[in-house]
Amino acid sequence: MARPVWAGNLSFGLVSLPVGLYTAADSHTIHFHQLQRGTADRIRNRRVNERTGDEVELSDIVKGYDTGGEYVLVEPKELDEIANLPGRSQTTRHDLVKALTSARR
Repeated sequence: MARPVWAGNLSFGLVSLPVGLYTAADSHTIHFHQLQRGTADRIRNRRVNERTGDEVELSDIVKGYDTGGEYVLVEPKELDEIANLPGRSQTTRHDLVKALTSARR
């Protein structure tokens, strides 16, 4: 049986009622692992260079936006600057790419 988060008494004159406060919901999330069919070996996700097949260190990874043929690379420092732009909630992709390319000139 579930245990109460809080327990106490409500009193109305000569009548006292025991009260318990319980959580409204439990988390019933199930987490699965990826396994190879047939062998049941666990699958790990690796950061791999698409062209060479070599594994890439996390420190060598940057974000980039595809402009349709080439990528505009965005460093973490630039993302911090973009986050501080006025009206950033209304910034379009075009404005973002324009700001990044002009900042590099």
